[in-house]
Amino acid sequence: MKWLKNPELRLPMVLFFAASLLFAVLGFWIDLRAGLLVLATAAAAFAVFAVATARRYRAIALLSEELDRILHGSDRLFLAEEEGELAILKSEIRKMTVRLSEQADALIADRSRLSDALADISHQLRTPLTSLGVTVSLLSKENLTRKKQTELLRSLKRSLNRIDWLIDALLKLSRIDAGTAVFRRENVSVADLASAAAEPLLLLAEAKGQRLIISVGEERFTGDPFWSAEALGNLLKNCVEHTPEGGEICLIASENPLYTEIIVRDSGEGFSPEDLPRLFERFYRGQNASPDSVGIGLALAREIAAAQNGTITAKNAETGGAEFTLRFYKSIV
Repeated sequence: MKWLKNPELRLPMVLFFAASLLFAVLGFWIDLRAGLLVLATAAAAFAVFAVATARRYRAIALLSEELDRILHGSDRLFLAEEEGELAILKSEIRKMTVRLSEQADALIADRSRLSDALADISHQLRTPLTSLGVTVSLLSKENLTRKKQTELLRSLKRSLNRIDWLIDALLKLSRIDAGTAVFRRENVSVADLASAAAEPLLLLAEAKGQRLIISVGEERFTGDPFWSAEALGNLLKNCVEHTPEGGEICLIASENPLYTEIIVRDSGEGFSPEDLPRLFERFYRGQNASPDSVGIGLALAREIAAAQNGTITAKNAETGGAEFTLRFYKSIV
């Protein structure tokens, strides 16, 4: 009986035997049958106590073995069907093991995502870095014409801009993931937001002969103007890149008691059915992605919207082309 070695039980048992002996002596002094009755009662009480304690210790031993198996990778979890204090303890330990198992699975998933992200980042940086190396090597050659030097310098600038944009976007995503990005809550005018988001793209759209049509009234929402312009700008950038020369990009806004909605629509080819479910995945490049695409702009846009109680969805417009819907809700959804 291992439980007899328990110091917590040793003193109570000593006191029990001492009291039983004392009462037995008193019983025998009074009458033989009284002494025997005391001894029989003490023996029966001790037997009941011993059986109950042995069962408790056996249950604790089984619980300890079960925990040891779980710690060594077993997926089997015990169930506490009986009642009592030990059953409550089993139930609480089971909850704890389930939570720890979920956290372990989440850590494994995070590690896998981090590994994939690092591989994607390495791949995305390798291309412009390789281009930089080739361009620098060509620039170091003698007897280059002025025209060739200009072309190589433009290529060099494009590669540097791509690296700069990628690093900037990754830093923004990491700040959002880490919860360190500060989103202000201001009364934002959609007209001002559209102007700020479209301004960096005007030269590119003009070079492709595209028309940017903005149909915005007095719509407003509560959010961060800087981050929101980043999100909307990424949607517009996607449309400009996938709209052919002479095409149109339309931006329409509306407002109702539930949300402020901004729709960005282009006259390009739209999305393939295979791309639609994965458009907002990080580093996902669709079938019609441009060579310079890194597949991070739409993912960043959705993260920014979600951080401000907003949503972004994408579909193919009924009239053809891609259509993004950005909504900023006025209450928690």
